[in-house]
Amino acid sequence: MPDEGYFVDWDGNLRRTDDPGGGYYCDVDRPARYVAIMTKSGALAHEATFYKTPDDVAKAGIKASLVPGSHPWGRKADGF
Repeated sequence: MPDEGYFVDWDGNLRRTDDPGGGYYCDVDRPARYVAIMTKSGALAHEATFYKTPDDVAKAGIKASLVPGSHPWGRKADGF
C-alpha cells in the first residue's frame, strides 16, 4: 500500500498519494519528501513534494483544494 499523504498536482489541486486518480500511482520517498506520480507503464508523469497532512500544506503557505481521485488531471482548455 502506498504511503498515505498528500501532494499538489500540476493544476494546483491537493491530491492523496493513495488515490491520485488519472490512472496514475504514487511512488513516495518520505525522508526526501518526494512523490513521483507514475503512469501504469512506469513512466514519470509528475513530481511533487510529499506532505503528511493537509495542515502541512497550509503551513507551507500553499492554498490548494483537496480533490478526489475521480477529479480529472489537466484542464479541457489544455487538451486534457
